[in-house]
Amino acid sequence: MTPLAPDARVVVIGTGQGGFQVAASLRQEGFAGPVTLIGEEPGLPYQRPPLSKAYMADGEAERLLLKPAGFYDRSALTLVEARATGIDRETRVVQTEGGAAHPYDHLVLATGARAFRPPVPGLDADEVVELRTLADAALLRDRLARTRHAIVVGGGFIGLEFAAMARAAGVAVTVLETAPRLMARALSPAMSDWFLAAHRAMGTEVLLGACVEAVENGRGVRLTDGRMVAGDLVLAATGVRPNAELAAAAGLTVENGVVVDGRLLTSDPAISALGDCAAFPLPEGGRVRLESVQAAVDHARHIARRLAKGEEADYAAVPWFWSDQGKHKLQIAGLGTGAEEVVALPQAEGQAVVLLFRAGRLAAVETVNAVPQHMAARKLIGAPQALLEAAGYDLKDALKTGAA
Repeated sequence: MTPLAPDARVVVIGTGQGGFQVAASLRQEGFAGPVTLIGEEPGLPYQRPPLSKAYMADGEAERLLLKPAGFYDRSALTLVEARATGIDRETRVVQTEGGAAHPYDHLVLATGARAFRPPVPGLDADEVVELRTLADAALLRDRLARTRHAIVVGGGFIGLEFAAMARAAGVAVTVLETAPRLMARALSPAMSDWFLAAHRAMGTEVLLGACVEAVENGRGVRLTDGRMVAGDLVLAATGVRPNAELAAAAGLTVENGVVVDGRLLTSDPAISALGDCAAFPLPEGGRVRLESVQAAVDHARHIARRLAKGEEADYAAVPWFWSDQGKHKLQIAGLGTGAEEVVALPQAEGQAVVLLFRAGRLAAVETVNAVPQHMAARKLIGAPQALLEAAGYDLKDALKTGAA
């Protein structure tokens, strides 16, 4: 693939970690053309993962910044604080609110995702908080200081990270999860059970199979079985939806996100997409959209190499995820969807390792407070189960055997 011309104009819509990374990586790869980042959030690009953890504890927004202001000047990166309102693919122009036009030779969509609230009466009330942006986190942190009992609707990563942080701060917490187990979309049943026990040990009340019928006065929750859960604050942690409307309006293919090929190109070869908004193909078949900072960063670097160097290779990085819930660091390597066998390995107290196999090969590994095993696992994804069995499921020994 031919790299972009030295004076080509690159526009990035989205100033989250993926949007920032593609701009920074373009410079690292030697691309010298104009690069413009368009984002509607005020301020400099920042990290989102600490919003539910470190920021809640210290409130120091400056520590979240990916780079100080001087970096953008030195790197000749233009930041535009505005909402993108349209993409004219024929003239290759991005329109922003106020009527400004930003021409591009290549456009990167890094529009991310937004918090989703199901159509439950009262869940959309102003008093109910969510946690997606720095503004959300600042509001939630202020509210939490006056809260005795927080109710978390949703037992996914964000809700449980917040629950652990709130318990550490001495706030009573009730987690309401509709599914029969926690983090069901992301974890094996064995690891869900491990975290259920861990959160209950923290003193969190966890109600599974708890269907919310209504939120009352923005503070209390009524369940469909008639139970009432009273609190001072309700956090809606009910998942996200990809910001793909701009792409759809421009006529790009959209299906659970902006559809891209292995090179992360959309149906328009002048437009790429990455991160939470991108639905990309897996090497083994099928398409997936990952809500993961690491996926966004890996996507960004891949796109930058293609644009700056003309690299043709398809994206094939092993996905990995993490979640810090109190003292428990969860790390996941690979994708366990469709796993046919799950092996939970004995570990010391406070640790856990779960292996997931699909079609006789290691598909994913879930670990808690077991960083060496996680690092080994990332290199073993796709290895035959027989190899791990022969090593007694010792990941480090299996890695040595496989490399021999």
